[in-house]
Amino acid sequence: MTSLTLLANGLAADRKSAEVTDWAARVGWLVGLALFVALVYWLMREGWKWRGTLQGDLPPLPTAPDDPGPAKLGMSGRYHGSTTAGQWLDRIVAHGLGTRSRVELTLTDAGLDVVRPGATDFFIPADALREAVLGKGIAGKVLTEGGLLLVTWAHGERLIDSGFRSDHAAEHTEWVDAINSMINKTETEGAR
Repeated sequence: MTSLTLLANGLAADRKSAEVTDWAARVGWLVGLALFVALVYWLMREGWKWRGTLQGDLPPLPTAPDDPGPAKLGMSGRYHGSTTAGQWLDRIVAHGLGTRSRVELTLTDAGLDVVRPGATDFFIPADALREAVLGKGIAGKVLTEGGLLLVTWAHGERLIDSGFRSDHAAEHTEWVDAINSMINKTETEGAR
């Protein structure tokens, strides 16, 4: 037993980590990795800017009128982005529409006012609204079924889906009903 203990102590004493002797190689690998990460970030940024250039035909975003009228509904939450209607992965980045942010939505008879602190605000006129539905995903954001308010609207010659998520998801159904009834009212008045 004593010799076995001595042998175990001897083996334990021999186990040491090898000292790092090639610091230049380690520093070189770290610098190379940092440059690779910087290159990937730069390429992603250039791709984002290129997408914005390709979408340069999109007209400037409308702004809210001076007197939009009384608010029908109000909501605070998150803006998750805008895509080409029906193509939930084709993100629109022109005019800041690709920037995720906090949002304050206000629905009036004039339209939908989208106020985004730290990002470009815009206004969707009532006659540009096409549809509101409950969805589960938009360009890089997937939620449970009905977790996203998707508003389809016309801007220039393009139909756009914009995704919003309320701080209180139970509000989404009320928003869908209000926007769709407003669209139906506008269509029936326009048919006369």
